[in-house]
Amino acid sequence: MQRFDFLKTIVADSQDALVVNTGGATREWSALRPSDGNFKTRTLGLVSSVACGIAMGLPHRKVIAIDGDGAFLMNLCGLPTIAWRSPRNLLHLVFDNQCYEASGATPTASSAVADLVGLAKAAGYKNACWANTPDDFRREFVNAWNRNELSLIAAKCDTGQPKNLPRVEMDEVENKYRFIRYLEQTEKRRILSAADHGRH
Repeated sequence: MQRFDFLKTIVADSQDALVVNTGGATREWSALRPSDGNFKTRTLGLVSSVACGIAMGLPHRKVIAIDGDGAFLMNLCGLPTIAWRSPRNLLHLVFDNQCYEASGATPTASSAVADLVGLAKAAGYKNACWANTPDDFRREFVNAWNRNELSLIAAKCDTGQPKNLPRVEMDEVENKYRFIRYLEQTEKRRILSAADHGRH
């Protein structure tokens, strides 16, 4: 099963959640649920920390972090802080294909010794589990959504993507401003003024 097979099971359940992702997951999620409420991080490893910050700043909104094993392992230092702050509205999804797929499929530590769910639990995540099938994944996602506590759901998956996925026709800068304007519109508050643009 590829990551896409898991993601497509939760599209309807994600409602209007804010979604933070990176890499190949960006293209897949954008195809499944196009929205300016999707935010792409450029730097590997930042998905979980950025999502945590958004969740803490908007505690009344559901926030989904779509992470990969390589990115997850590059931000182990962030896990204890996320667990410590424990935003109730954050769902952390991790897809483990056991390699850095975008840069040549170099194996990650999860291909040998690292247990991503075990690492999350050791960092303080009270709710962390593996999902073995897409149906299990959706079930755990719905449970986590209704539980309303910080939760992590991980799934082993194959590399690759469906053919003919549409391209994401914007760079990270445009995505950032679209995301912020989406927050302004849905939260009915000003975040950036025109004068701020020159300072970003």
